[in-house]
Amino acid sequence: MKYPITYYTTLVFDCDGVVLDSNKVKTEAFYQATLPFGEATAQAMVDYHVANGGVSRYKKFAHFLEQIVPVHAAQQGPDLEALLQAYANHVREGLLSCDMAPGLEALRQQTPNARWLIVSGGDQTELRDVFAQRGIAQWFDGGIFGSPDTKDGILERELDSGNIQQPSLFLGDSKYDYEASKRSGLDFIFLSGWSEVAECDYPNLGLSPRIKNIKMLVDNPLFPEVLLED
Repeated sequence: MKYPITYYTTLVFDCDGVVLDSNKVKTEAFYQATLPFGEATAQAMVDYHVANGGVSRYKKFAHFLEQIVPVHAAQQGPDLEALLQAYANHVREGLLSCDMAPGLEALRQQTPNARWLIVSGGDQTELRDVFAQRGIAQWFDGGIFGSPDTKDGILERELDSGNIQQPSLFLGDSKYDYEASKRSGLDFIFLSGWSEVAECDYPNLGLSPRIKNIKMLVDNPLFPEVLLED
């Protein structure tokens, strides 16, 4: 891929670790929500969450109750609805206060003719509310989408409707982002700066090309030729 950022008709952004520095917020929320089952069980949930970045909380908590609790839990704990509510309570405050990607507004100004979308594993209603409160919802004129729909499902639907038009680029920070973009025929850039993917796993996951953050797209007009890491 050797196109400048202004080449793309549509830019698709993951939220956590790309637009917002919220990966740690959500990791801590998974730990706190599942802690009533015991520390070992909560840590097993965190390990599963980190290994499956970009997957919705609904699927993660279902897996937790079906697969992790029977193996790790030494005590009983909340049901699915209570887990989801506890998690949402922990996450909301963090999403409203965590850092936003430097350069995001400048990139919006630099790509005035591109349609922007959020395609996230986060809860859709929650995301729309947080983005509105933070004053950035209007930048994503193609829509803000999230769970319970999957990223694959959202991308397929928005491509079919014409809301995502080619050429398009997905900016993500997880293996799932990469895989979903490829299945949908979108170019992909991996943002490493806030990702919870370990650097040693980059070659195994095919996470290339990659850059540190959105600001690099703004500061380097020759993107991606001068930005791609080896």
